[in-house]
Amino acid sequence: MNRRSLLLSALAAPLAAAALPALAQERPPMRTVWRVHGSEGQDAIAFLGPLSGRELYTRFYAADVALFAPSLTEEVRADVPALWAKAEEDGVGLLSPNLALILSHAETDATLDDVLAALGNPEATIRPAFQAGTYWNEHDWTWFVAQAPRIRAVFEGLKAAGFGRFLQERGAATLEEGLQRLRSGLATYDIIRVEEKLTGRTFEPAIDITLLHFVKPHGIKVRGQRFLQSSDYDVATTVRIAAHELLHPPVPMDGPAALAALAVLEKDPLIPRIVADHDPRWGYTTLPGMLNEDLCQALDQMVSEALGVARNPADRWRMADDGIHVLAAGFYGLLRQDRWSRTGGSLEAWLADAVQRGRLAPAHFHAVAADVLERPVDRLWPLTPES
Repeated sequence: MNRRSLLLSALAAPLAAAALPALAQERPPMRTVWRVHGSEGQDAIAFLGPLSGRELYTRFYAADVALFAPSLTEEVRADVPALWAKAEEDGVGLLSPNLALILSHAETDATLDDVLAALGNPEATIRPAFQAGTYWNEHDWTWFVAQAPRIRAVFEGLKAAGFGRFLQERGAATLEEGLQRLRSGLATYDIIRVEEKLTGRTFEPAIDITLLHFVKPHGIKVRGQRFLQSSDYDVATTVRIAAHELLHPPVPMDGPAALAALAVLEKDPLIPRIVADHDPRWGYTTLPGMLNEDLCQALDQMVSEALGVARNPADRWRMADDGIHVLAAGFYGLLRQDRWSRTGGSLEAWLADAVQRGRLAPAHFHAVAADVLERPVDRLWPLTPES
């Protein structure tokens, strides 16, 4: 090293040291508190997916089902897929995610015994918190209470077959690795600060991540700011899941902005067709449900970009759910045009303004979505081999 370099190095050290306190003062305090844990009770709920025999779950857990199912009685093995079918026929939707949401309103779901206790008297143990929360749904509750004895019998069957021991054997190592990885890796991601900026809303600082073995392919928001996800997900995936799930609902779905948007979208020649014709296993089978989901996806893409964990939007929406999220791409494109990641503000006010200015009109909106998705505007969906 020459004399000039030595002098510069000597000068740089005190200058850098002097700058550090100023930088520390400029950095805002962390708004986000990450809490990561497991739950045997929620894993038991999630395992009903693989036990249903549906390919959505068995592609991940076929070996687990093959090992555990013979330990169950014939009645339990038969009733799990029957309950799934009944939930869908009665308009409740996918059984495990809905049970996970409802049962998360019990005082605790840490163990399978906790789940059984809650199911023994759901009116006392679950309803007060569920009814007071943002996810209250009278139809789903009535269905759940009617089926609670039957659901409890299934979980009693899982307990008798040794589910707790089986979960330890299959998932304990992955859970411990996930707990260590995420507790250390999430500490620098201030997701609450970014979400508050881009929505104009205020969030509680604590985010609870519940790591499960049998939850794939879902990432599920349950009570409060709590999310269920697979224990083998990395930090970036966890941040993306939280970025998305925190947003539900992105705006009040019975408010004037959402209702105005729905009034425009229901006349769109493409969006209602996607809702009606796509594979129902992906969910989003109503236009309000699709609006809720896709507005969240548009904004979570921006949150992920701000935090440095985003995927390419064209690749993301081409590969997800048979490419049905055209609405998400359109909203994202409009937000990107408005430099929303820099300005932020009230998302509800932004949506109302977009409707009023005609930005959701098909001719304009489809072109914006096509630009984001890198598809021809006349072939946005269904996907073709070329797209």
